Amino acid sequence: MDANIVKAAQALKEKTIVRRRDFHKHAEAAWTEFRTASIVAKTLQGLGFRALVGEEVVDGSAMMGVPASAELERQVERALAQGGDKGWVEQMRGGKTGVVGVMKFAKPGPTVALRVDMDANDLVESDDPKHRPAREGFASVNKGAMHACGHDGHTAMGLGVAEVLAGLKDQLAGTIKLIFQPAEEGVRGAKAMMARGVVDDVKYIVGAHLGVNLKKTGQVACRTEGFLATTKFDAVFTGVPAHAGGAPETGRNALLAAATATLSLHAISRHSQGASRVNVGVMQGGTGRNVIPANAIIKVETRGATTAINEYVYAEAVRIVEAAAAMQGVKVLLQLMGGAAGCDNDPALVERIRQVAERQRLFSEILPAGNIGGSEDCTYFMERVQKNGGQAAFVMIGTELAAGHHDCFFDFNEDALVPGIALLSGVAAELLTKG
Repeated sequence: MDANIVKAAQALKEKTIVRRRDFHKHAEAAWTEFRTASIVAKTLQGLGFRALVGEEVVDGSAMMGVPASAELERQVERALAQGGDKGWVEQMRGGKTGVVGVMKFAKPGPTVALRVDMDANDLVESDDPKHRPAREGFASVNKGAMHACGHDGHTAMGLGVAEVLAGLKDQLAGTIKLIFQPAEEGVRGAKAMMARGVVDDVKYIVGAHLGVNLKKTGQVACRTEGFLATTKFDAVFTGVPAHAGGAPETGRNALLAAATATLSLHAISRHSQGASRVNVGVMQGGTGRNVIPANAIIKVETRGATTAINEYVYAEAVRIVEAAAAMQGVKVLLQLMGGAAGCDNDPALVERIRQVAERQRLFSEILPAGNIGGSEDCTYFMERVQKNGGQAAFVMIGTELAAGHHDCFFDFNEDALVPGIALLSGVAAELLTKG
């Protein structure tokens, strides 16, 4: 079966590059992936998958960092004008842009999930001719949205995997779930899909990412380490305005509360059991030099080497923010904007992935591990599967990069797409035939 999978993946090379470039050109940021998701759903359905979208796979109450309703409606109209499928888009109203493709095979077996992400960065892409997408005409046409992390490649690979597995359906057992996740940037999307229960019946789950710290095509790491659990939140302070000279005592200073919180947050004790982080990335407030500031906001993130460590830092952060507000007599509202769990890979599944990569002979260098050095919300899926007794792993696929991730000159070597399709298809087939 390995040889047939490799051959099928290689036959999809040109189609996959065309898909990748189309997604790149029509980049869509978190929760606005209406065009991309509708194309994915339509393609999956055409391949014989049951395509689940909208409320079926996204729990609205668990969505974080969602754009305002007016902006979502604007993005719907934009997506339809750019070729999104209206029937599918209508089911994704409110930003519920997740898609899960399900195929049940005739023979009984395990449920296997593969997860890819679809969203772009909030970034203006370079129009410099030295930037290949600009030079060759597939740079983003959506100002302020750019695929600068390779998710366009991930989505194209996911559709390639769907095509390969559909061609093998008579040889497979159990159920395959292909999870196309929105809003990975800012780690906002996986939790809402996990909360809907999309992986509750999954025995094995595998995620993947192009590039990161593997910057040579032909490299692969079957285990990814260094995941940091994280919580992103905004603290919105509301006080009372007053004349700063004439009646300052009648005011309640929201900006001073935000500043007090900012300084105190960075004094949270580090944790003895592993790495911990806290950062205030934004502080804004006030309206004029002669007005006691009635409004202020800080944008904060906590991180930890494990979910428990991050929960400790976050709990301390909440205590400090609320105390700072109380000191100044102002109100504070905490708004969750994103999050990811801490997680590790299951060695047994990692070894099976390594064996598939070795048999396929498409990778020149199989590394023991790759370090992501940050947060990736696929960990929410992975952690849920592991808590239910299943196994999880995250694969890193090497590729040369024109610039670093989240850079306006980002681009990757498209020769990495075929090995990615072959490996993910091969791993799924392995698990679906041998359990």
